[in-house]
Amino acid sequence: MWYPARKKQVVVIGSSENTGHETDAVALGRFIAEKGYVLITGGRGGIMAAVSRGASERGGMVVGILPGDSLDGSNPYCSIVIPTGLGFARNAVNILSADVVIAMGGRSGTLTEIGYARVYGKPLIFCVFAGGWSSAFPLVEVEDHPGADELIARTVDEACSELERLLG
Repeated sequence: MWYPARKKQVVVIGSSENTGHETDAVALGRFIAEKGYVLITGGRGGIMAAVSRGASERGGMVVGILPGDSLDGSNPYCSIVIPTGLGFARNAVNILSADVVIAMGGRSGTLTEIGYARVYGKPLIFCVFAGGWSSAFPLVEVEDHPGADELIARTVDEACSELERLLG
């Protein structure tokens, strides 16, 4: 059920390390904020910090859901910090918070989030230009797909267009 006061929530997943795609992530964050969506990430560095920076620069709401138990572990662009104390298990919380999930790059943690997105039937946008699991996973044929949209974006502009189409 959709409640009119609730803002649409976009979860961006990706590497906590710098990948060379931070400029794209900043642009994605700006777009998310300009559309009035809430950005949710794992709250740490790399892609998460870059997309958070972009949203923050445009006055957007940025939520960081952290694996640890301290409010001090987030990147400086988070408006709201939620420490879970769950370690990597917090990845399920991240995904369950999403109306749409965007994967940009990523390593093992991102792969678990992609798995959760499929299990929970969340629409996924794969930024294949960013390498990592966002590029590799769409090439793998897996028969357990629950039927949610899985879309390919070859540029950050395509990712923004697909996001807007999904959230209308």
